[in-house]
Amino acid sequence: MRVLHHDPRAGLLRLRLETPSDLWRVARLIQPRDRVGASTTRRDPEAPADTPSAQRERRRVWLTVEATQVEFHGFSRHVRVTGPIVEGPFDQGRHHTLELQEGDELTIQKSEFTPSDRALLEEGTHHRGDHKILVASVDWGESTIVRVRDRAIEPVAEVNRSISGKRYREGTGPKDRKAYVAELLGLLEREVPTVEALIIAGPGFLKEELSKALLERLPAVKSKLRVYPTAESGGTGLQELFRSGRASEVLSDSVAVQEADLVERLVTALGGARAAVGLEEVREAEAQGAIETLLVHESLLRDPAVQSLLDAVRAGRGQLFVVREEGEPGRRLAALGRIGALLRFDFAPSRPRRRGA
Repeated sequence: MRVLHHDPRAGLLRLRLETPSDLWRVARLIQPRDRVGASTTRRDPEAPADTPSAQRERRRVWLTVEATQVEFHGFSRHVRVTGPIVEGPFDQGRHHTLELQEGDELTIQKSEFTPSDRALLEEGTHHRGDHKILVASVDWGESTIVRVRDRAIEPVAEVNRSISGKRYREGTGPKDRKAYVAELLGLLEREVPTVEALIIAGPGFLKEELSKALLERLPAVKSKLRVYPTAESGGTGLQELFRSGRASEVLSDSVAVQEADLVERLVTALGGARAAVGLEEVREAEAQGAIETLLVHESLLRDPAVQSLLDAVRAGRGQLFVVREEGEPGRRLAALGRIGALLRFDFAPSRPRRRGA
């Protein structure tokens, strides 16, 4: 995300969206009643009155709408902002939908930028670029391949097959294994040219077999390739890898992996005295100046009761991290009260913590 212009007095911001994760961020930045401007197309109102609407030419214009609805479409990688037109060459007052995609520029005008808005902006400007990492969590019969891009974890393939006699030589087992390896290799070969790094992880020897076969076919992959052990494969193995820190040398710049790591650290810290969970505990910890990193579930971003807390944490030089609702880290944080903090020093809440928290 690139900030092209910022006028704090007017509450005006002009941005360029550079990655899929920027779309996720801007969908959280834009709120009802914000004014959002972008280049778009609209049917020409100057066409003859008897011209059917569908036959009127679409003109490219810059329109500003007052947002009434914001929709994030991660799969198709766009954000839809709908509302009445408040600035533009024609059709003011009529409703229009802006379609925002990677590479687009837009303006956002707000009455004020909240602490969570500023946290999202800072994260987006810090994590610029579009570094893609391919991660394959593999084992016989169950494998998952994803692309990791900043905040986005994009599915590539789920390869689940029944492999006959995988422990024995007789029967169709060897043929099944050979076909399974070939399928995984084909998927990896297709993706490798477009990524900066490739991680193959898993519990058995399949990861080594795949990496050896891939290097025989594509020797240049050697500089990109890393192999790590995990206890599980598939989606569970991916989460284990992200939380474990084993691949930190490759994944350290990924916000999605930082998210998994921070939530894991929060859960671990609950076994001691360096964590607070739930709004009441977090407020107590903030009053003592104890918060080092505050984790906020995205569903709380517009909660007025939380905004003053976020301001106080920032004033105390604590870090803010927004945790996505989707995905395992978001579900884990939601189960802990949707807000939690890693602390600078030991803390004892005034009320006993509920069991399981």
